[in-house]
Amino acid sequence: MSAITVYTQAKEKISEMDLDPRIFESEVKGHLVHDVVRMQMARRRSGSASTKTRSMVRGGGAKPWRQKGTGRARAGTNRSPLWRGGGIVFGPHPRDYDLAIPKKVRKGALRSVLSLRKQEGRLWVLKNLDFDEIKTKRFVEFLEIFDLKDALIVLDEKNMAVERSARNIPGVKVLRVEGLNVYDILAHEQLVLVEKAVERIHEVL
Repeated sequence: MSAITVYTQAKEKISEMDLDPRIFESEVKGHLVHDVVRMQMARRRSGSASTKTRSMVRGGGAKPWRQKGTGRARAGTNRSPLWRGGGIVFGPHPRDYDLAIPKKVRKGALRSVLSLRKQEGRLWVLKNLDFDEIKTKRFVEFLEIFDLKDALIVLDEKNMAVERSARNIPGVKVLRVEGLNVYDILAHEQLVLVEKAVERIHEVL
């Protein structure tokens, strides 16, 4: 086990916590991280792009001109892809971009990015994080104490006072531990975990 200092909201050292080295000191496997980030980005795509083929475009029932004798090229419909207003050839249609990634790969990638933040010294553990009221100013003061400018903050449970106090602050995101993911950890330079959230991570990973 490797120990990490546990702080209060005021950045006072109150204890130490043992981190499981299998989670927070594992090998950083970039290929797993890459696969999982690709999966997360793909799932964000709506896949709603749609075009009409010649059979879907309205009109085009009559042959524009007779087959022979006009000197022009043959034409069977004014909804041909060659014509303005015609159908689209090989255009996009609604589809699902979801990628299937094994659960072991997802867990391995999450262990990798948690270990990366620990190695970089960008991991903080708090005893608790709570406010009496929804107040952005209070949250900004907390960020300034820890010098956090681009941070992902992970809570162990729903806390509307914290979540709503942080939602208008650029560069800061608050997540509950069940929503912890590879992309959000990489998208923020610093990672702040509540002590109970670390315990949940130990249970899951």
